[in-house]
Amino acid sequence: MAAQETVEHKYVYDFAEGNKDLKDLLGGKGANLAEMTNLGLPVPPGFTITTEACKAYLTTGREPDGLAGQIEAHLESLEREMGRRLGDPDDPLLVSVRSGAKFSMPGMMETVLNVGLNDRSVVGLSNQAGGNDRFAWDSYRRLIQMFGKTVCEVPGEEFEHALDEAKRAKGTQNDLDLDADDLRGLVDAYKQIFAKHTGREFPQEPREQLDLAIRAVFDSWNAERAILYRRQERIPADLGTAVNVVSMVFGNLGPDSGTGVAFTRDPGSGAQGIYGDYLANAQGEDVVAGIRNTVPLQELERLDKTSYDQLLGIMARLEEHYKDLCDIEFTIERGKLWMLQTRVGKRTAAAAFVIAGQLVDEGLIDLDEALHRVNGAQLAQLMFPRFQLDHEFQPVAKGIGASPGAASGRVVFTSARAVELAAEGEAVILVRRETNPDDLNGMIAARGILTSRGGKTSHAAVVARGMGKTCVSGADELEVNVPAKTFTVGGHTVGEGDVVSIDGTTGKVYLGEVPVMPSEVVQYFEGELDPETTDDPLVRAVHRIMTHADAARRLRVRTNADTGADAARARRFGAEGIGLCRTEHMFLGDRRELVERLILASGEREREDALAALLPLQRTDFVEIFREMDGLPVTVRLIDPPLHEFLPPLEQLAVNVAVAQERGEDVAKEEALLSAVRRMHEENPMLGLRGVRLGLVIPGLFAMQVRAIAEAAVAVVRDGGRACPEIMVPLVGAVQELETVRAEAEKIIAEVVGDSGVEVLIGTMIEVPRAALTAGQIAEAAEFFSFGTNDLTQMGWGFSRDDVEGAFFWRYLELGIFGISPFESIDTDGVGRLVRIAAEEGRAARPGLKLGVCGEHGGDPESVHFFHSVGLDYVSCSPFRVPVARLEAGRAAISTTGSDSR
Repeated sequence: MAAQETVEHKYVYDFAEGNKDLKDLLGGKGANLAEMTNLGLPVPPGFTITTEACKAYLTTGREPDGLAGQIEAHLESLEREMGRRLGDPDDPLLVSVRSGAKFSMPGMMETVLNVGLNDRSVVGLSNQAGGNDRFAWDSYRRLIQMFGKTVCEVPGEEFEHALDEAKRAKGTQNDLDLDADDLRGLVDAYKQIFAKHTGREFPQEPREQLDLAIRAVFDSWNAERAILYRRQERIPADLGTAVNVVSMVFGNLGPDSGTGVAFTRDPGSGAQGIYGDYLANAQGEDVVAGIRNTVPLQELERLDKTSYDQLLGIMARLEEHYKDLCDIEFTIERGKLWMLQTRVGKRTAAAAFVIAGQLVDEGLIDLDEALHRVNGAQLAQLMFPRFQLDHEFQPVAKGIGASPGAASGRVVFTSARAVELAAEGEAVILVRRETNPDDLNGMIAARGILTSRGGKTSHAAVVARGMGKTCVSGADELEVNVPAKTFTVGGHTVGEGDVVSIDGTTGKVYLGEVPVMPSEVVQYFEGELDPETTDDPLVRAVHRIMTHADAARRLRVRTNADTGADAARARRFGAEGIGLCRTEHMFLGDRRELVERLILASGEREREDALAALLPLQRTDFVEIFREMDGLPVTVRLIDPPLHEFLPPLEQLAVNVAVAQERGEDVAKEEALLSAVRRMHEENPMLGLRGVRLGLVIPGLFAMQVRAIAEAAVAVVRDGGRACPEIMVPLVGAVQELETVRAEAEKIIAEVVGDSGVEVLIGTMIEVPRAALTAGQIAEAAEFFSFGTNDLTQMGWGFSRDDVEGAFFWRYLELGIFGISPFESIDTDGVGRLVRIAAEEGRAARPGLKLGVCGEHGGDPESVHFFHSVGLDYVSCSPFRVPVARLEAGRAAISTTGSDSR
């Protein structure tokens, strides 16, 4: 038998071998470099090491078999193509080593430029550049700095201090003023820093530099900031990163060279035009890091019109090819344009909607794709308030509006302080000269970010836009002194803890707290802005996409509302009924006295008198709600919490009684109430006498509520209106409970409704795991199920939702046990399985069973998609989240054909 030939796994791809659809394998950067190469665009030659190699390395702790040989073969091919060898002393090939995961993670993983430079090849690089010693030694110091920090974990601030010291010695604040001798000295200082922290000399062997840099990029996938960013953006942890090895092109060769970032449309507003930043005589990291303020991209036309015109042509071609906003990185090397990266660009929520509408108008995408490219989280951002400015508020500075929004908070100058104050409930504004990836914790904690350096493409801007955080960058009037915890501007000194306000749309900075006003999107939903007549492109885009979402969706959207005012607002926001009307909210305020009378009733007559007093009040509440909903379904949940929750806390009542007794006051009534509260006290009331159990133990309680609902519906109908009540029995765990309540309710309904034509459905809330597991039995007595996913999550996990989020959820999120709190987004594997079982078995027993959800998950974007897949009829959420649920229900309906919108 012939020996089987071993086929080596392919871990390395030349750029010409890939395409944009191979993001899983080549990462976003590698796939797009391959795509641009195949389009014939000027891309520096190179190759990509796959995500599979990264995953194998992270699993075993070593490079997979065959990888080293494949890298060597592709490196030799690259050297032949370029006519140079890596690190050749006379004519060196230098390469960059860059990360590139499937989903963009700006600044979260590692990059090393100028790999291949050493004490000998730096001379060859100078000769390549026509004797430009300054360029060569500048490139060498950059390699040592990036390699030291990235590969060997040398503290980056030590290199920064050495650079600052060199500039001070030269009497300048601009690193461009350092000449070749200054930079040669800086290289020596950097080497000493490297040796001090690593215990070895800076590696002189080019291939060793390359191998160590590749491993550092692999390792950076599990760096703390990368893990934190993935959790924030809900990016799966098992994807790994590709590594791109690209021949270097140099933007720091002099004034005829430079580097920049461009967008095919404004990522802040979506407006069409020329947007981006350019920095002459610089490498790409200088733009992203914001260490020098850039000039607008339009300035390139004056500096190098040939490259500018070529760039605009490429931008138009890429946008048409990708059918979306493109984010482009480029370098000009002595008048020659090179494309270093393109990707579908991150954009603000407003820009996402506006651009989607524009692309439909241009015939590049259809409305289904436009709907897929926006999401509920973005819509929720657009509903946040904005500043209400008048003559009292004058800006003290103006930077670049990098990520829109209105944010006020206390100034902090470090990420650690931002996290600390935010944990205490304070709104904070993180102020930095420029941010870097190590600031991610603080950026997440902060209400907004303000920097004195950088532009729309700086680290602060890109990350803030991705997170939906308000950001003003490049406010160069600010003199930021981090050690002193102050910044000065216009004669004002602002210290840590002082309040400032920043406007991420206009870029303006204000002292103190500025009041806010409703957003234009909320005004549209409230009916105050007409989408047909307004000149606001955002409102027009939102209206168009929402209209398509409503036409596409199968899921109906109801609201959780307990008052007529809430019901009216929810209808304006597009609610198609009420999925949860909580009757317990109607027992608060001045009605607490009636609850006390019910609890203290010494006999049947006193209890009936108390219930009779509550009846007209409840009826009036329901009349108001039914009138507002005008024939749309209203699901009324019978009282759910334990009755003692409507009374004073036991400890407080006991103290009050004791103090009154000491004073000799008459406390007979208070003592009776204290005795009742003690009698009803439970160690765990959420698992005690509540819901259906309370209705069965307190005779007449549910009967009063059912009568109030039915009488209110009849009253509305007889006044010429419409009413569609649905009575929901909470906390059912056994069909016998529901059957008992239903029998009593049907008698009352028949008596009240008569020939009015009012129809009343009776169903139950599925919130106890046993109810989900016996749904087939319960469906025989229920005309609808409404999933109470808050309690179902609580009981399914064994979590007390009132306690656990502050007690230990932070640790579960930190450890990756949760990607997100299961109370925020439904646990599809566990709690979701209970929902699926109940839906399937309930409908098997009663094919026409109506299914909905009324927990907070009803307004969570990801949960809405799950509920669509399970086959529910509707979701219900708070009024403010109704538009979000409408949008996501539409996206769920077309999701099988769309692409990932991340």
